[in-house]
Parts: sequence; C-alpha cells; structure tokens
Amino acid sequence: MVTQSWKDSYRGMSSDNIKGLVLALSSSLFIGASFIVKKKGLKKAGASGVRAGAGGYSYLFEPLWWVGMIAMIVGEIANFAAYAFAPALLVTPLGALSIIISAVLAHIILRERLHIYGILGCILCVVGSTTIVLHAPQEREIESVTEVWDLATEPAFVFYASLVLMAVFILIIHFIPRYGQTHIMVYIGVCSLVGSLSVMSVKALGIAIKLTLSGTNQLVYPQTWAFTVIVVACVVTQMNYLNKALDTFNTAVVSPIYYVMFTSLTIVASVIMFKDWDRQNPTQIVTEICGFVTILSGTFLLHKTKDMSDGLTGSHSTRQLKYTDEEGGFGSEGIPLRRQESMRTHDAL
Repeated sequence: MVTQSWKDSYRGMSSDNIKGLVLALSSSLFIGASFIVKKKGLKKAGASGVRAGAGGYSYLFEPLWWVGMIAMIVGEIANFAAYAFAPALLVTPLGALSIIISAVLAHIILRERLHIYGILGCILCVVGSTTIVLHAPQEREIESVTEVWDLATEPAFVFYASLVLMAVFILIIHFIPRYGQTHIMVYIGVCSLVGSLSVMSVKALGIAIKLTLSGTNQLVYPQTWAFTVIVVACVVTQMNYLNKALDTFNTAVVSPIYYVMFTSLTIVASVIMFKDWDRQNPTQIVTEICGFVTILSGTFLLHKTKDMSDGLTGSHSTRQLKYTDEEGGFGSEGIPLRRQESMRTHDAL
C-alpha cells in the first residue's frame, strides 16, 4: 500500500515537467557559475589594465570574462526554454538555486567565506525547491499559440493585467518622481509587476517556438508576434527600473525583496492565466506554498549573511558597498540574483 502510494506520487511528474526541471537546473548551474568566472576575469583584467569599476573596458579582452558571459547566455537560453515545458510555478522559484551555486563557488574558488547562516540559507533553498519540484502541477497540454492567447484574454487574467498596468502607470507617473530615490519599493514594484506579465509572455513565446520546431508552424499566427512585442516591451521596462533600483539602493536589500515580489507575482499570474492550481488538490497547493516560503526564508538568510561582519577576514567595510566593488559590477560576496546581475552585465557592455 505504501509502495503503491509512493509510485502514484511520482507518476504525477510528466515528461514535460522533467524536461523543464532539467532545463531550469541547468540554467541555475550555468548562471550561478558565470558570475564567479566573470569575476575572476574582471580581477585578471583589472590587474593589467583599468578596472571596470573605474570605467575601464580591459575585461573585454580577457578570455575568462567571455567564458563567463557565454555561460550566462547559455543559462538564460535554458531558462527561457524551461518555461516552454514546465509551469512557471515550478521554474521561477528554482531561480534561487543560482544564488546557492554562486555562494558555494565563491567560497571554494574566490575564498570568500560563507557564514554558517549562509550555509543554513542554502539548505533551506534546497529543501524548499525540492518540495516544490515534488508537488508541482503538470504542464497544461497546448497545441497552438492561439490557445495561450485565449487563456490570456479570459476575464480573470484581463482583470489582473489591467490592475498591473494601472498600478505601474500610477507608480511611474506619481510615485517615482516623488519617492523613487528614498523608497525602495517603488522601483521594485514596477519591475515585479511588469515581470509577472513578461514571464507569461515568455512562456507563450516559448510554447510557440517549441511547437514550431516540432513541425507545427506558429509563426503564421499574429498572436505569436503580439507576445513577442509584449516580451520586448516588458523586458526593456524591467531593465530600466531594475537598474535604477540597483544604482540607488544596496544590492543586499534589493536582491531578496525583488526576488520575493517578482516570484510571488509571477506565481499569481500563472495561477490565474494557466489555472495551475485547478489541477491540484488542497494538500498539494499548501505544500507548494510551504516550499516557496522555505525558499524565501533561505534567500533572505543567505543575503543577510552578506552584511555580517567576518572577524577572520576583516571585510566588514567591503560588504557594505552599494552594489559594486573595486572589481567592477559584482557584489563583494559574488552572490547575485540571476535576473539582476544579467541586467547589470548589459550595462557593463
């Protein structure tokens, strides 16, 4: 009876979910490692030329930095592809794993001490991620991008998207000019709200590409190009205001808050648009929420250790810098969040 129940629980993970899981994990591995490799390249380039933090571009001639950049690009492509196979409820929270990989590699390769509470944060992220993976809903069977468009134009999601756009408009017009430089939630609010729409559009575009590659051409549908335009508009908006947040506030504060808001709103959007929870029982839903809360706890704990004084290294003052150190563009702990550091790398170029 127990054995049969155990087998039944694992039948729930479809082949598409497994593909999405593998792609999401690969994405975290490549992106997490890319930060460390790029930082090594920045250090090496800075030793023989003008540092990036001082306005230099010698790192562009450093092969190691380009290896890191290529790794990041591969990771982002894998992350994009993951949304085509698995629900956002599964893929998005796993972005926290790139933080763990960066933290561990920074400890091993860069000799940046990982505090005991940072180790506990990593463990919490792993436990939470495992919980979500084991209880994630199956991916909805979709045979055409028009089906995704129908989901996006249902009253519930139209109402959600309208609220998001209205909130973003109010934040940009009224609150940012007055409170943008003093209240961190203003910039992050815009990024997170727009981000939830961008992920839904990325997923729709990913599904269209997947179906096209499998032999069912989706490029002939105007909905595919509509989703493409929405993705570009949302990503540009996110990059703009996320960079403003990083330029104004401490990364150690921006990172966990943005991760929590972005992931939470993305899950809400996915539940409304793709009706992920309609295919699950209350026990599975509560378990997923608990797993997500566990990841959030680990993320906050891991970032909190960045501000803790390390008596052995005496690096307290270094850890209090805003968002960039003397190597240029990378936090002194080398433990960035995926999306934020990707945007900042764009700026460095």
